[in-house]
Amino acid sequence: MQQLAIKDADQVQKLLIAPPVMPWRDFAAWVQLSDDVVEHWVKRGYLPTVKIGRYRMVNIALLTHQLLNDEYEV
Repeated sequence: MQQLAIKDADQVQKLLIAPPVMPWRDFAAWVQLSDDVVEHWVKRGYLPTVKIGRYRMVNIALLTHQLLNDEYEV
């Protein structure tokens, strides 16, 4: 498994204070992946999402819970 390098304290802080949901494009920027990749993941159901109004949001709280409990293969 490849380790991600945390370059500075600002990156660590961003990881620790994640909101419970965020727009999928913001999520893509947050995890440093292209919009196309994250959009594909959302459409395929690889990421838990919730629709709030007309916006599709990545459910960070549920994703974190799933990853910590190892319920799903990533």
